[in-house]
Amino acid sequence: MYVTKEEKAKIFEKHGKGANDTGSAEGQIALFTARINHLTEHLKNNRKDYNTERSLVKLVGKRRSLLDYLTKKDILRYRAIVKELGLRK
Repeated sequence: MYVTKEEKAKIFEKHGKGANDTGSAEGQIALFTARINHLTEHLKNNRKDYNTERSLVKLVGKRRSLLDYLTKKDILRYRAIVKELGLRK
């Protein structure tokens, strides 16, 4: 797998409440963003990999729904994670 346990722990420690806090919306969004970036680079080299393309679209949808949830619950947390990860919208 392209995201090791150590990298996941770093992501959750940086964006979540701690290394073991894997359920926070910010941590999940950061993990999805890392996976999306990896799949995007893969698809640049392998244009006809349709299974990866489908996985990428599903991940983008999951991230979008988490961002929508965060918008409804706490707009300040939403703005902070979007700015920190460099997402646009």
